[in-house]
Amino acid sequence: MEYVILAVVIAVVAVGAIAGLVVSGRRRQQLPPKSQAPVITAPPTPREPAVGEEAAPPTEEPRRTVEEVRLPEAEAEAEAQVAAVPETVPETVEEAPAIEVPEPTAGRLVRLRSRLSRSQNSLGKGLLSLLSREHLDEDTWEEIEETLLTADVGVAPTQELVERLRTRVKVLGTRTPDELRGLLREELVELIGKDSDRTVRSTKHEEGPAVVLVVGVNGVGKTTTTGKLARVLVADGRKVVLGAADTFRAAAADQLQTWGERVGARTVRGPEGGDPASIAFDAVKEGIAEGADTVLVDTAGRLHTKTGLMDELGKVKRVVEKHGPVDEVLLVLDATTGQNGLIQARVFAEVVDITGIVLTKLDGTAKGGIVVAVQRELGVPVKLIGLGEGADDLAPFEPGAFVDALIGD
Repeated sequence: MEYVILAVVIAVVAVGAIAGLVVSGRRRQQLPPKSQAPVITAPPTPREPAVGEEAAPPTEEPRRTVEEVRLPEAEAEAEAQVAAVPETVPETVEEAPAIEVPEPTAGRLVRLRSRLSRSQNSLGKGLLSLLSREHLDEDTWEEIEETLLTADVGVAPTQELVERLRTRVKVLGTRTPDELRGLLREELVELIGKDSDRTVRSTKHEEGPAVVLVVGVNGVGKTTTTGKLARVLVADGRKVVLGAADTFRAAAADQLQTWGERVGARTVRGPEGGDPASIAFDAVKEGIAEGADTVLVDTAGRLHTKTGLMDELGKVKRVVEKHGPVDEVLLVLDATTGQNGLIQARVFAEVVDITGIVLTKLDGTAKGGIVVAVQRELGVPVKLIGLGEGADDLAPFEPGAFVDALIGD
């Protein structure tokens, strides 16, 4: 019995051993072969040839001659000389603005005649249409008066013109269109004033350059008018200096300087909010030093209702007169403001002696009769008119050319 048990145990052990061998064999077949790590070899280090070995053939090194070998003192001196040479940096040259050549002022109003064509309906063409009626009764003459008043001619000038037209129409009798146009032209030129001196006094005299003050309220285009006037004078051969005495409006000095640079006129300016009288004084002083013909001073666009500001305008004039007389005081008025412009003109005339009037925005929307009204109000002539936004749209006022533009051909 013992032998049987022993035989069974041996058989079980043998079967287990055989099974273990079979399983391990299968696992070996399923496992991937181990990857061998890459072998990094260091570069071979040069070694000296051993005894008995042949040495490598010698390599020839570049050799320098005695002249090429520099001593330490010579190298230091050469480096110092290189360091002493300044590095040249290319300079950026700012190009000066191109100076424009304004067109001559002679006949400029004639060339700008089309700008006044839109005003014909309210004054010139309206009057011609009424005067061309076969029977001129009282109703027609009242319409003529209304046309003149609507065009801002003013009450007194309107009554004067109507009376003169009544008399001449009766004497004329038969009225052809050409006769009526000639009649109306003569009377309008007479009403505006053909004999008035409309020259802007801008010629240098013994005391120094002619001084022109430009005054007016805010928003009438005063600084722009000053710049355009500089172009007019330069076109007539004058050397001009500009004084940016409007220190209250932001960028007014920059605007005036830009106008000056375009025609080669120097601008004297000061800090924003500075003393206008001081800047005007310096501008005239600079004009004397440069031998200029004319100094144009742009004053602040002060409101006519501000008494203190109006007094300051009088101060500017008094300070400038320490150099010499003020030759011109030009009042800039917006032609579209009508009767309000006359109120402004009256107040300014009380502070400074107005010598001439500049009417701006007299193209399209303006009423041509304001020329007559403002002259009658101040007793001074209109010397310049502005007919657009262009740089050369400021023209010397010529009564004949103005009336021709109003009534048409």
